[in-house]
Amino acid sequence: MTSAVIVGASGGIGRALVERVVANGAHAPVFALSRSGADLGAGAVAGLIDVTDEESIQAAAGRVAENGPVGLTLVATGLLHGPGVAPEKALKALDPAALARLFAVNTTGPALVAKHIVPLMPRTGRSVFAALSARVGSIGDNRLGGWYGYRASKAALNQILRTLAIELARTHPEAIVAGLHPGTVRTALSHPFRPDADSPDTVTPEAAAARLLAVLDGLTPAESGRVFAWDGQLVPP
Repeated sequence: MTSAVIVGASGGIGRALVERVVANGAHAPVFALSRSGADLGAGAVAGLIDVTDEESIQAAAGRVAENGPVGLTLVATGLLHGPGVAPEKALKALDPAALARLFAVNTTGPALVAKHIVPLMPRTGRSVFAALSARVGSIGDNRLGGWYGYRASKAALNQILRTLAIELARTHPEAIVAGLHPGTVRTALSHPFRPDADSPDTVTPEAAAARLLAVLDGLTPAESGRVFAWDGQLVPP
């Protein structure tokens, strides 16, 4: 049995993914990695990681490596708003520090997780590396404009995943790399921008986790490198 690694495990979707993967029982141990190192209960191995610090990622990967190959990696980190960071409505709102922060968390972080975790994936048999992306990262689907930094950082993440899939296929023919659009989930990330909590257009983190894992279960290596929405539909590049 291979292990599973969930990065961003203390967030809304990350925590729900940990609980679901533990309950499924297909992977053990299940590493729940986050900046807080929060204990998420029986079946999960808590650990520290900061996706903006490569030494932290490398150290976390070293601990994971002690438990054998990794069959499932889920990067559930993301930044949309926070101190000094907010979705831009117009070009005049662009701020270089905010852009750098968005790319550090949304693009560079998952790329560095891949750098240190992918070498732990088995060369034979099915394995998955997935990261939370967003439909607004689609260039072809951009009809409203705005949100420059978030859109661009997620579009860059999608390119990282596509490029990783091409490289990985040469040595891991059964591996799958995917971006995942979870929809509008009732978490702190989406709170200022989502409809009312009872709207049918929003889902709980638990429902989102179940849907995303179901999408991953249905993917084949031929679909590696693409981005899929919560309902299994392909998100345009």
